[in-house]
Amino acid sequence: MNEIKEYTEKNFDEIKHIDENGNEYWLARELQKVLKYNEWRNFNKVIDKAIIACDSSNYNNKEHFVEVNKVLMVGNNAKMDIKDYKLSRYACYLIAQNGDSRKKVIALAQTYFAIQTRRMELLDKEYELMSEDEKRLFQRNLTKKGNNDLQKAASNSGVVNMDEFHNTGYRGLYNGETADDIYKRKNLRYREDILDNMCEDELVANLFRINQTKQKLINDKVKGEQNAKNTHYAVGKKVRDTIRELGGTMPEDMPTPKRSIKEIEKDLKKGKNKSRKIKML
Repeated sequence: MNEIKEYTEKNFDEIKHIDENGNEYWLARELQKVLKYNEWRNFNKVIDKAIIACDSSNYNNKEHFVEVNKVLMVGNNAKMDIKDYKLSRYACYLIAQNGDSRKKVIALAQTYFAIQTRRMELLDKEYELMSEDEKRLFQRNLTKKGNNDLQKAASNSGVVNMDEFHNTGYRGLYNGETADDIYKRKNLRYREDILDNMCEDELVANLFRINQTKQKLINDKVKGEQNAKNTHYAVGKKVRDTIRELGGTMPEDMPTPKRSIKEIEKDLKKGKNKSRKIKML
């Protein structure tokens, strides 16, 4: 189990992407490398089998295997279109199930995606039953973990001043506003955290910014503090542009909840303590 955990954290999780709606996906060309398929034509055969398996399970393969085209630069500045897929977690699981079982990495992938797919199914059902406060708390915990991962990637890129680095991302997403500007606009009390005072949608927008910046720093092998800051700003602005194109509410226009995450956590803790006392009686 330790081997699976170590391998998956360094490989499958690192190539995971999050789209503008907060949905995770993997790119087939990136998964191909991790699963140690040297030639696309061989890996494409595995994808074809996985699509058939998806249809046999009465799932719409178009939702799990989204075909995308990429432009690749070749010699003499010529361009060539190459085929790729955006894969859901379930699609990755089916690919692993139909892969070369002699490869050790395939066995690891089968275990990883089977466990994670089941975990996500349970999580989706539980999330639907959550109250608004519980959804905020859930998203806030995701942003905490996301920011920790982002800081590791930023540090590896050469970032020293983390406050400035995070501010560049906020400025891109919030049309020039820094963390301090957001703090003042929300009229928060001394030392309150701005992320603790965001609604669910605002937290999701920031989580998308955080995850995509981390992925870009890693995938593009960004080096140098200024380059990392430029990347964070560009991703933040891209998320903002996407929200606008979709006709969504701009982050700075989203309502600030009446209660902070700290207050919600305190109330939940009180509730647990009360239930314990009742059981003891």
